[in-house]
Amino acid sequence: MKKLAIGVACICLFCIPATLSAQSNTGTSQTGRTEIDATRETTRVPFVNLNIREPQNNREVAFSIQLLLLITLITLAPSILLLMTSFLRLSIALDFIKRALSLQQVPPTQVLNGIALFLTIFIMWPTFTDIYNKSFKPMADGQINIETAYTEAGKPLRLFMYKQMAHDPSHIRLCMSLARMEKPNTLADVPTHVLIPAFILHELTVAFQIGIFLYLPFIIIDMVVASILMSMGMIMLPPVQISMPFKLILFVLVDGWNLLVGQLFQSFL
Repeated sequence: MKKLAIGVACICLFCIPATLSAQSNTGTSQTGRTEIDATRETTRVPFVNLNIREPQNNREVAFSIQLLLLITLITLAPSILLLMTSFLRLSIALDFIKRALSLQQVPPTQVLNGIALFLTIFIMWPTFTDIYNKSFKPMADGQINIETAYTEAGKPLRLFMYKQMAHDPSHIRLCMSLARMEKPNTLADVPTHVLIPAFILHELTVAFQIGIFLYLPFIIIDMVVASILMSMGMIMLPPVQISMPFKLILFVLVDGWNLLVGQLFQSFL
């Protein structure tokens, strides 16, 4: 009986303070919740209302069409960045050097695309500056309308694309002949819908030419390594596993990244 009494007394000693502590915590939490609820009640969420109605005059119709064209242009911005700038040539050339070095996953494709993107911004920065100064800024200041801004924004891009094809206008002639149009005398005579596919074909041609020159030294290393392995009777050993370290050593010794990026940049001048 004494042991039972002592056990009950110990349980009471431990349970009563815990109960009091829980009640005090509950009171504190309830007070905190009340303060939070009061704060939530005073916070107001703005109401957004979008009304769709019929246009009252021709000016509102024209504005709606202009807004739709602007949204469409923003949607096509990634395609414009890929096909109407230096990104196409840079991305293909970087992918060629990755394959020439017999590298499967290093560097990743996302990294190469990121390098091509920032190099594109670096190369196209003067063109983007002209577009901002001649198109976006005057339109934001209310000096020109959307149609004029669209025309002025296209001029720097057209000039950039035409400069790349100035030494080899064969792609322009091909697209003009396919469109059954007369031979142009100046840049203004070449429509934009003809200039863009001609520029894409030109960039693909130049990128593949760069790829050939990138492959040549590394193909020689592969052939030498394969000949040595065959002479030693190691037919089952893949030559790529042996030649890849030598390719990397050659690429590092000649400072390959600086050489490649420098030559790519010079190809746009």
